[in-house]
Amino acid sequence: MSEKKFNRRKFLKAAIGSGLLIASGNLLSGCELTADIDKPPSYNTDNKIKDLDINYLRQIVTHDPATSRCIMWKTDDILRTPEVEVKISDSDEIKTFTAVDCSFTDDDHIINQYSAKIEGLEVNKNYEYRIVEGNHCSEWHLLKTSNNENFKALIFPDSQCGDYKVWENVAKDAFARNPDAAFFVNIGDLVDNGEDWTQWRSWFQGAADFLDKIICVPMLGNHECYNRQWQIRQPIAYLNYFDLPENGSEDFKRRYYSFDFGDVHFAIFDSQWYELDEVGGDGDKLINEQKEWLKRDISESQKKWKIVLTHKDVLQYRINGRPERLEGFSDVGIEFMPLFDELNVDIVFTGHLHTYRDRGHIYNFEHNPQGALYILTGNAGDVRYPGLWIDHELDLVKAPQPEIDNYLTMEVSSDKIIVKCFLYDGTEIDNVVVEKYSN
Repeated sequence: MSEKKFNRRKFLKAAIGSGLLIASGNLLSGCELTADIDKPPSYNTDNKIKDLDINYLRQIVTHDPATSRCIMWKTDDILRTPEVEVKISDSDEIKTFTAVDCSFTDDDHIINQYSAKIEGLEVNKNYEYRIVEGNHCSEWHLLKTSNNENFKALIFPDSQCGDYKVWENVAKDAFARNPDAAFFVNIGDLVDNGEDWTQWRSWFQGAADFLDKIICVPMLGNHECYNRQWQIRQPIAYLNYFDLPENGSEDFKRRYYSFDFGDVHFAIFDSQWYELDEVGGDGDKLINEQKEWLKRDISESQKKWKIVLTHKDVLQYRINGRPERLEGFSDVGIEFMPLFDELNVDIVFTGHLHTYRDRGHIYNFEHNPQGALYILTGNAGDVRYPGLWIDHELDLVKAPQPEIDNYLTMEVSSDKIIVKCFLYDGTEIDNVVVEKYSN
């Protein structure tokens, strides 16, 4: 949520507590069942009827996507024995994995959905997978594994929309131009209103061209925390739609996580402590827990590159019409930028402000090649704030004004990372190369 949107909406404290409760009073399901996950996969070569109707089919990131994947999907009908079959392309040998029921109710709408943890994959292989219910199945879908140090990722800024055709066009065109992308990131505020199930349907439809083919790396934004009355609530739909890697937390499961890809360690943390406070949670506990987790998580990684992503931005901008608001650093920046310095983080990606800004490398709150590259990713939806932000002294590159839609690519190789920003039509507006700092 931008400052503009915050000012025009009146927020009241939500009546729910810090527990993850839905409107009907049922506990958040969260795909907690783990039965059969450790059972050796069975083999099945029976012919099946390809008439199983599934929606929102998606590959969700795991701690190690080189050897595992989380497959999730929605159905109109309840499945009794949901499974996922996996085989190496051009092979007849099929492994079967049991799925668990992750259905939930939100916005007075029942979402029948299922999740299966696929383990034991071989690296650098082309697989196919399909959803199975008894003697019925879906079509086969592509699943690729990799442990290569060279790869490309797509990064989408906030995709919240009034008309999700905008998000769909940006997403489809970006994937069409980058069919070799191994995964995609959505930097938070996937939808404008977290309770509205029709917006989630539109978000999934917008990414349908690639959601089943490449890995989805989502993160929590503040708009996932709103109900239909624009009051703050728990991010119920987000936490149910994405069965994300465990983080060891009892209180903040799936709100932050990490994973490895190639020679890069990615850490995604939750910057919605204000929203957590508003629903009776403990924002300070979330901050402190994540600081300790980041120290442990990043320092223990043996990967060459360290990248951090979070929704809210690290800088504070002056705003036209708000002379009392000073340029500086946000609470996210004040709390976490010294830690990024300490941990030698290479790149930090943020969102929230719906404007693309390349700040270059920052260390100790000022430009310095020793520090991480800070990129504010921009806007992949139709919620725009023309003329709102006054340029920050740390900005080096900004998108053409007034803002229009954009996306980013990140190309990783053994000795460098190249981050490029493109307008929705494929016009390149920024290209920055990150190499390991040396004195």
